[in-house]
Amino acid sequence: MATRAEDDTITETKEPKVDSTLSKGLFILETLASSPSSMGVTELSKALDLTKSNTFRLLQSLTVLGYVRQSPDKTYAATLKTWQVGRILLDNLNLRELAAPEMKYLSSETGEAIYLAVPEDLSVIYIDKRESSKPIRSWNPVGGSAPIHCVGTGKAILAQNYDALRAQVSGRLTRHTDLTITNLTDLDADVDETRRQGYAYDKGEFRDRILSVGAAISLPNGQAIAALGISLPNINMPDKGIDWLGSLVAHAAASVSGKVAKT
Repeated sequence: MATRAEDDTITETKEPKVDSTLSKGLFILETLASSPSSMGVTELSKALDLTKSNTFRLLQSLTVLGYVRQSPDKTYAATLKTWQVGRILLDNLNLRELAAPEMKYLSSETGEAIYLAVPEDLSVIYIDKRESSKPIRSWNPVGGSAPIHCVGTGKAILAQNYDALRAQVSGRLTRHTDLTITNLTDLDADVDETRRQGYAYDKGEFRDRILSVGAAISLPNGQAIAALGISLPNINMPDKGIDWLGSLVAHAAASVSGKVAKT
């Protein structure tokens, strides 16, 4: 006969049971959230290997809860409620506090403006910064924004989440300078380069003669939730070059990602 202590051990090591209805509902929500367009019941049921009746019933529950909306053509799409839940999680992570030591380090090493940014739609919002100590400097306010495809922080997030964002950003590659990337072929190549080198490089694509490098802060599953960036006028480019700046910001972002994973 097992003792109570043995029973407790068995309970603790037993694999947790996953509720099948809940998991199917979450699969539907994840599929809709990552889809560039709304999806019908038949399409969803085939994609997830569910029956049409089960898919329809789960969609109705998600609609009542506000996570899914039905379009006039009877297709379904995820609502911003999923994003709102994600933003609450992001706020609870207290990224400013987690990233503060790395931002201080980047500031002391470079003397340039250091930014912490988070994605919002197809833009990035600056939620913290360290001012440049240089007489000629770049400047963006906390709370300011920039298109995700134009600046170092945004391009770093875009590259990390490209599979989900590529279709969304297509057709919205607005030009801001002569160097702005405005077509998907060039963007694909830029994303490949960002992934290869471990940091994104803005060559003056948002503002003339203002350069920036950025690296993504990611969850353990690889999803980018923020980015660190260094911004500077082109005349301030250090002798060590852009790769030096890129390696600094990539190392700092990896450090913050490690803290996020432990939170």
